[in-house]
Amino acid sequence: MITRAKKEEMLKGLSEKLERAEAVFVTSFKALKVLEVNEIRKLVREKGGEYRVFKNTLIRIATENTPFRPVMDYVEGPTALVFSYKDPVEMAKGLKDFIKTHPALEVRGLVFKGKGYDARAVEELVKLPPREVLMAQVLGTIQAPLSNFVGLFSAILRQFLYVLKAIEEKKGKGEN
Repeated sequence: MITRAKKEEMLKGLSEKLERAEAVFVTSFKALKVLEVNEIRKLVREKGGEYRVFKNTLIRIATENTPFRPVMDYVEGPTALVFSYKDPVEMAKGLKDFIKTHPALEVRGLVFKGKGYDARAVEELVKLPPREVLMAQVLGTIQAPLSNFVGLFSAILRQFLYVLKAIEEKKGKGEN
């Protein structure tokens, strides 16, 4: 039996992980073997996160007054949390790839910036391009009107110079 002091220590550790995390994935690990659990831990660590199993009551207490409160909407039965300390999109892609070869792991939901998302939303998240690509697309969208204006303005000036050149040539021919 776990002592009260040990439970408080575990609660403190979980609370610290929640404070550091950008996103938390809620997973079910019912039929995973020990080797598969070790594989998922390694994969998550490589993606800048942590895979941990906690008792549901401990999760409920730790998330109660935090932005990760929606985690409890997805907690049912044996539950493991995946803490994403870096890019949640990369973590979601890593989990999806792992699930292809190990279907016993199931992502039930995701909590990101205080909002809960179900497994379907996680599937959509996987389809997003990497953060750098999204930033480049946004920058290109912002930059496009300005570059179009510059192109239009230079075309007007070019046409004006052609007209001046034509007038100069016409006057040059008329004087001869």
